[in-house]
Amino acid sequence: MYKNAVKRSKKLIFGAILVIGIFSAYKASDEYFEVSKNLDIFSSVYKEINTSYVDEVETGSLIKTAIDAMLKSLDPYTNYYSEAQTEDYRFQVTGEYGGIGATIRQRGDYVVIDNPYEGYPAQQADLRAGDKIIEVDGKSTKNKTNEDMTKLLKGSAGTEIIMKIERPGVGEMVKTFKRAKIKVNNVPYFGMIDQSTGYIKLTGFTPDAGKEVQDALKNLKKNNISMKSVILDLRGNGGGLLHEAVNVVNTFIKKAELVVSTKGRDQENNRTYSTLDAATDTEIPMVVLIDNGSASASEIVSGSLQDLDRGVLIGQKSFGKGLVQSSRVLTYNTQMKLTTSKYYIPSGRCIQKLDYSHKVKGKAEAIADSLKSNFYTKNHRLVRDGEGISPDIKTPESPYSKITQTLLTKNIIFDFATQYRNTHTTITMTKDFELADKDFEEFKVFTNGKDYKYNTDTEEALQKFKDQATKENYYGELITEYESLSLKLKKNKENDLAKYKAEIMQALEEEIASRYYFEKARIEASFDNDHDIKEALSVLNDPTRYNSLILGK
Repeated sequence: MYKNAVKRSKKLIFGAILVIGIFSAYKASDEYFEVSKNLDIFSSVYKEINTSYVDEVETGSLIKTAIDAMLKSLDPYTNYYSEAQTEDYRFQVTGEYGGIGATIRQRGDYVVIDNPYEGYPAQQADLRAGDKIIEVDGKSTKNKTNEDMTKLLKGSAGTEIIMKIERPGVGEMVKTFKRAKIKVNNVPYFGMIDQSTGYIKLTGFTPDAGKEVQDALKNLKKNNISMKSVILDLRGNGGGLLHEAVNVVNTFIKKAELVVSTKGRDQENNRTYSTLDAATDTEIPMVVLIDNGSASASEIVSGSLQDLDRGVLIGQKSFGKGLVQSSRVLTYNTQMKLTTSKYYIPSGRCIQKLDYSHKVKGKAEAIADSLKSNFYTKNHRLVRDGEGISPDIKTPESPYSKITQTLLTKNIIFDFATQYRNTHTTITMTKDFELADKDFEEFKVFTNGKDYKYNTDTEEALQKFKDQATKENYYGELITEYESLSLKLKKNKENDLAKYKAEIMQALEEEIASRYYFEKARIEASFDNDHDIKEALSVLNDPTRYNSLILGK
């Protein structure tokens, strides 16, 4: 009887396995058929376009458009790179390229040098911000786009380049020099803000980001015996390599501590990442600055340091990108960056803010509060998932006024700094550099006749009021009051240069300082009016408050 039961059991198990196998085969067959069918449809559509469309079509461009549209339906981070774009992709990943070592910006029919990197060929050849590039290797650059010019300026290290430039107020000149291998630093600046507080600015996560942070901290400690605390600034840092985020955390966290784990549909993407080496300093009080431009690897660093109660976070809520991308090498020297998993920081939370798997009318929606969960830091402080990283101390955003934004976007502050640099041989060191009232008066004269029209928020609100009143047939009765308000606003705007003098002067000082001492000077010049840094110093100089934030009491 027992043997018969065993036989029946074996038959049932075998039958179940057979059913599952058949179902799986059908499912695999169905999936294969669906893929095959749709690829055949795509091929047929392309064949008809290529054969019968009214105009000639460019095959590569057409197919890339199709691929880009397909990937766009997934998320913004899954991207395809054609053979021509592989160099740009390599720069994103490595921070390295062959070129002159300068950024450029479009100005009318030409491009101008925007920012030469200190220590690289452009700066060594005395190319300056504001220099108009007229020719490259004897070829006119008129009507060349930024993309066109980037291709002209990049090249193998050691190759010669001949540039004809026009310097405002000086005239034309020819610069002949050699390209070099350019490596953009992840840490463009580190130094002391005051006698006891060090500061490290981290702008990227390309190779060696962790080492650069470690070296910066070691240097600060070695050369500043009085240093008692440090600020790590991640504001505006959009992220990069995941393992470099782990290395940055390792600067402040002991060996073998979990930093981040990844989970995806493919089991091979389920991994954990822990610190591998001894930390540089696990005790020094620290503040991490974040904002809504801090994303991905920046959120791994700030979030894990928060989860491990290693530092106080100050600023605004971070971007909320908890998706991990992997590189895939494709045929014909093409590549793609594919979202393969989500990452989870030590408390177990995922900080991804938008749900790309359940789009509404093609748009990803923020994860609903009802779907968010509570998690806890090492000291049992409450943190939540699905919303980016929330700082321990929230500070208000400090955007420039409309007039200052316009003076920046219209390049008026940029052009004044160019003029200032070409008429002033030197300035005092950055920390002591301040413009005088006479300089501001010169700037006001400089703006005369220049287009920097802008609408204030009040003007935009008033225009909406007019549109609605017109729609409801009330405007005729209100026209006198409307025109009176418009006139008053116009007169008030005429005083905006004086009203916003302080922040305009700040923007001018940062731009001018960078012309003499480059990106380091721009960062240093911003300290005086940086509210987040002031809040950080307040916390670090108050041990009781600092400890209460770390302990959640």
